[in-house]
Amino acid sequence: MPTISIGDAELYYEEAGHGPALMLVSGLNGVGSFWVRQVAELQRDFRVVTHDHRGTGKSSHSRIRYSVDQMADDVLRLMDRLGIARAHFVGHSTGGAIGQTIASDHPDRLETLVLSATWAGPDAYFHRLFEMRRQVLVTLGVEAYLRSSVLVLAPPWWVSANDAAIAEEHRRAAAAPAPVEVMTSRIDAIVAFDRRARLSEIRTPTLVIVASDDMVTPRFYSDELAERVPGAKLVVLEGGGHFAPQVTPAPYNAAVGAFLRAHHTG
Repeated sequence: MPTISIGDAELYYEEAGHGPALMLVSGLNGVGSFWVRQVAELQRDFRVVTHDHRGTGKSSHSRIRYSVDQMADDVLRLMDRLGIARAHFVGHSTGGAIGQTIASDHPDRLETLVLSATWAGPDAYFHRLFEMRRQVLVTLGVEAYLRSSVLVLAPPWWVSANDAAIAEEHRRAAAAPAPVEVMTSRIDAIVAFDRRARLSEIRTPTLVIVASDDMVTPRFYSDELAERVPGAKLVVLEGGGHFAPQVTPAPYNAAVGAFLRAHHTG
């Protein structure tokens, strides 16, 4: 099992391909396997690194107070342990919050930044959505949390078409979940995240990408990011929901791959 110590935690990670380093950083679920359809495409040109966030998957389920700053620090420590001084960075949802943090606080560590289905800071809708998801988790348990979450994470047609696979994935996730206190702390961390005041400082070449039917981080969140990050390019996919990298990988990979290869340093 490829795990690596970052000091106070063990992170599960995987690598594929050769070339300039590319960090693919997933969202609230935190697992690197989210990116399977992107790794297959991008490993032709990049050294692709994925990992399970601390508190998720096969990484340490540390009982700490989670924050996006802490998550960003974990990514930087992982890069250090892997000998990666600078990397291209694709961050989805919570991973995009991590990317904003690194781009603002440690701009020397990034070659490019892709902000995928993410947000600059919470609004009333964001608070309502994640307060409800947190309440379901605490009062009804992990299985109910997973079953209800998919209804906003993916388009209805995709949920119908993939019902059996979704049920099996939820069964596996519910069989060995992180402690509820860890899961709720990670939710609290993203609700507290707000980088609006620092976005104008970002000088890393940036792509903002979102699906038009995303119900978790709606398109207007990406509009705000594209307006506030100097020189950012905005791509709006026709569909795919919040999980567009999995639901509609072809157009997603085409847009992200073209951006990354345009800034290829290998």
